[in-house]
Amino acid sequence: MPHTLTLRSIEPVTHDTNHYVFDKPDGFSYTPGQAVDLALDRDDWREEKRPFTFTSLPHEETLEFVIKSYPDHDGVTEQLANLKPGETVLIDEPWGAIADKGPGWFIAGGAGVTPFIAVLRQRLHQHGTLDGSTLIFSNKTERDIILRDTFEGMTGLTCIFVVTDQPDSPLCGSEIGQEMLSEHVMPGQGKVYVCGPDPMLDDIEKALKEIGVSEDDIVMEEFD
Repeated sequence: MPHTLTLRSIEPVTHDTNHYVFDKPDGFSYTPGQAVDLALDRDDWREEKRPFTFTSLPHEETLEFVIKSYPDHDGVTEQLANLKPGETVLIDEPWGAIADKGPGWFIAGGAGVTPFIAVLRQRLHQHGTLDGSTLIFSNKTERDIILRDTFEGMTGLTCIFVVTDQPDSPLCGSEIGQEMLSEHVMPGQGKVYVCGPDPMLDDIEKALKEIGVSEDDIVMEEFD
């Protein structure tokens, strides 16, 4: 059943990413890591659904998202960036493969980090620490890193940031691959969560298996 959400606020997170806060429908529930298909409640846009992941937690009174905009696409995310408080969007029921299956390694590319925001926040809320968990997060430049300060402030979480298109950055390196994964991931010692564009998912899944991570320990979600 579709739900109508009213926008409370929109605030920038990075140069092309915003934090959206919506009213939460009565009785609406979801699991941290899940996403919904969302459409603008505007003429000609109601059938243009796109998947976005909750960054709020189920016990909180609002539904929140962190969404990257792609102005060159002339699509949903560009329209979302222009929303004003009081406007509405439409969402379907929650879905998704990513859920908290224990501590481990959280590997993300760009906006693919969004499912991990709620999963890590929930673990921190429940356990008080993220000891045993590592975030490996790849972006093009440092200014593209979503919620860097938030992740670095999470107690017990080890953060490894890499940027691929900023040669003057101390974080500059190659894309996440077998060499990096073999240095940081210990097969059999926890789950490995992966979210990013399709080509990244394929490459990382292959690299993880090559270093000895079992398929049962890999938790993946596609994110375009």
